[in-house]
Amino acid sequence: MTDIEPVQSVTLHLADESATLAFGKKLATVLHSGMTIYLSGNLGTGKTTLARGILHGLGYRQTVKSPTYNLVEIYKFPALYLYHFDFYRFNDFLEWEEAGFREYFNPASICLIEWPEKAGDLLPAADLQLSFKIVETGRTIEMQTGTEIGKRCLNAWENQKKRDDISE
Repeated sequence: MTDIEPVQSVTLHLADESATLAFGKKLATVLHSGMTIYLSGNLGTGKTTLARGILHGLGYRQTVKSPTYNLVEIYKFPALYLYHFDFYRFNDFLEWEEAGFREYFNPASICLIEWPEKAGDLLPAADLQLSFKIVETGRTIEMQTGTEIGKRCLNAWENQKKRDDISE
């Protein structure tokens, strides 16, 4: 049996909000505790919508709020915590340090971070970085890996996508 070379980058086109939610639900099936995921892009590109899809894919059935004003929304699942951060309002890198968020990044959690650049280099490395852009026909999301965990996750997602394509 030969090893498949891990996927390093994938770009997707998503036509609308429902496609973004559906992608988030599918992505949730390959995520696991201990992951850090950066969500980058301008306002209104779909970062929170994707987070909502991921949460729904993990089984969360309540309203998913944007963490813009609270900075973090916490979701408890049987096997993990999911922390959804939004650092848009940060004016200084040190605000992240002063907020005491370091302990949230641990093996029992998944951390989704909107506006990670606002925390400078204080954040842990991203396992996956998703970059959102609005285009005429919807949005594109470029997924890049930053660690071996991210490579395995993206490779599992690609393999799942191929299986789904075959069965449809």
